Amino acid sequence: MSASHQSSPMAEARKPLVMKGMQAAIAARTKAGIDLKSPTCIYGLCEKHSVTVRFNDINMEGMYDRTSKPRIHVSALRPLARRAFTCAHELGHHVLGHGSTIDELQEEQSKSVERPANEVLADAFAAFVLMPTLGLREAFSKRGLDPNKASAVDMYAIACNFGVGQSTLVNHLAYGIEMISSAQRNQLGRVTPKMIRTQLLGEVVSEPLTVADQHWNSATLDAEEGALLLLPTKVVADTTMLMPERDLAVGRLFRAIQPGITRVVIPGTPWATYVRVARRQYVGLARFRHLEDMTDD
Repeated sequence: MSASHQSSPMAEARKPLVMKGMQAAIAARTKAGIDLKSPTCIYGLCEKHSVTVRFNDINMEGMYDRTSKPRIHVSALRPLARRAFTCAHELGHHVLGHGSTIDELQEEQSKSVERPANEVLADAFAAFVLMPTLGLREAFSKRGLDPNKASAVDMYAIACNFGVGQSTLVNHLAYGIEMISSAQRNQLGRVTPKMIRTQLLGEVVSEPLTVADQHWNSATLDAEEGALLLLPTKVVADTTMLMPERDLAVGRLFRAIQPGITRVVIPGTPWATYVRVARRQYVGLARFRHLEDMTDD
């Protein structure tokens, strides 16, 4: 495997930090009674660690407030997958015993050579807690995919399954666990989520799209009002919450039209998941995000 990115002194210096972040992620999942391979809801994991999460209308990534009642604040303005990673990053600060932090909005912050050790640790924690290595191996195996030959569409489906962004998954596969080569990472990096949506749907759409294929194994699927869901062909859904848009060769397209929680199933099979729809850019406590009108403290 070509892995030239691993030979740089900076990459070598970061390895012990990445390992420590991985070990903390394993411990955090274990403490919460979560296995070491399944996709997990980061907001549920925070609750298990007695950390309150709130979405705010703020122009920053997130914030961790280390008090006797620890809190994580996440920007409601960011895409769902980005919010999940930010929340996991902030939980990393909590689990690793760091002080209160504010993480500013920086698109390329993870590539910065100036990245402080605590930020590298929190990023590694977030990556491994959301994308456990055993789970990723299983995801490729059951889809019959070689990670180094998987297409951008394949990667997108797996990223959706673990609730992360496409580039987050690809970078973790390349730099975090060295499961793909630099060449594969660079090739996948040229394909944007918008290009993938266009390929799957046959038209250009601006709304976010979650793909839940027949191998989907997450107990939940989080979406916001207006978002598109591409589900397996024979899936049955509550049309008051999920409006069928059209049938495609690759599945059935739905639009989330109302907040709430609904179970979608393929009758006669074990395939099922709970779709949880939140108001768009919902502000408030994370645990109330799927309810219509809840006040909080």
